[in-house]
Amino acid sequence: MVNQAEQLWKRIIEKGSKSDANFMASMNLQPGANEEDFQRLEQTLSITMPEQLKVLYAIYNGQVWNIGCNPFLRNLTLSPISNIIDNWNFMQEEFDPDGGLELSNDPRIKPYLWHSKWIPIAENGGGDYLCIDTDPSESGTVGQMLYCWHDWGNRSVEANSLFEFIEICLNEEDEM
Repeated sequence: MVNQAEQLWKRIIEKGSKSDANFMASMNLQPGANEEDFQRLEQTLSITMPEQLKVLYAIYNGQVWNIGCNPFLRNLTLSPISNIIDNWNFMQEEFDPDGGLELSNDPRIKPYLWHSKWIPIAENGGGDYLCIDTDPSESGTVGQMLYCWHDWGNRSVEANSLFEFIEICLNEEDEM
């Protein structure tokens, strides 16, 4: 799985470098996370990190966003573990965790506006998060990827895993 994560990072950087020779430097990637970082995230969120997330973050612990920073994928900045915790805490305060029932079009996701078992790993700067679902409905898959939109209650599965989501994005024709 480590080799697969390394290959995905390589492909992300190669794809972005086709349109911006300074792509990797302008991503502001952070050195890989360590076991202490993983434990802090798991303890704070009361979750078990999916293995794909661990191996991806062991290579680069997200990005530090600033003006001119290139996105990880699509329009998303990959949050460092410290930002994941901050964003999760914000969402816990913003929404009634696990209590705000909202109709969803996707039966694989529990029908919450926000769920404390979602890990907000990436953001678009507009209040929207890409999340890993660690507590899906019975028809869902642990580790499935979903968007949590700040102004829209619809939640839908974008991919069954983090690596699958990355593959989907890398195969899109649009520039990153």
